[in-house]
Parts: sequence; structure tokens; C-alpha cells
Amino acid sequence: MPRSQNKVASHRRRKKIMKMAKGYWGARSKVYTVAKHHIEKGLLYAYRDRKAKKRTFRRLWIIRINAAARLNGTTYSKLMHALKVKGVDINRKVLANLAVERPQAFADIVKFVLN
Repeated sequence: MPRSQNKVASHRRRKKIMKMAKGYWGARSKVYTVAKHHIEKGLLYAYRDRKAKKRTFRRLWIIRINAAARLNGTTYSKLMHALKVKGVDINRKVLANLAVERPQAFADIVKFVLN
């Protein structure tokens, strides 16, 4: 009995990888084995960095809140504690946005929670 190779599925699999490798430089877009390696590596980086992006943005928000809090005579940790004690449910993203775009509104929040 002849060996079955399933050429259709193999061709589709290779074609999918080569399509994903469009725009890569040199052999990375021309040679299947090289393209496969770089596509897999790129997908791993993409997966990892979707997680890292969340951490990076949280760090940025904290830095911005801390800078604005210090301009208002307090620190990040004291401000966040005061917010929790007062029951003000506002997330870091919104606080950082206020600190950058509406410093007066941020100052009012700081004044409210610290008094």
C-alpha cells in the first residue's frame, strides 16, 4: 500500500506560514524553515508582550500619579491609602489621566481625601 502524504494539508500549512512572513527581510520571507522559525519567535514575543504591556502601563500611571501627588504635598502611597479609606473608587488609569490633563481636578481629589 502506498504511503499517504496528505499534500493538501502540508501545502496549506506552509502557505499559512509564508503568508505570515510577508514583509520580512531576505530568507525570512522566502525560505519556509527560516520563516517558520521567525514566525514562531515573533508570535511568542507578541504573546509575552501583551502581558508586559499591562505591567508597563500600570507603572507609567503610578509614576504620573506619584509626580502629581508630590506637587500637591503628599506621596503616591499616602494618596492611595486615603482614597481607599474614604471609599473613593477610582482606578489608576483615570487618576493618571486627571493628573496629566486636569491638574486642578486632581488637586481637588487630593484635597478631598486628605481632609
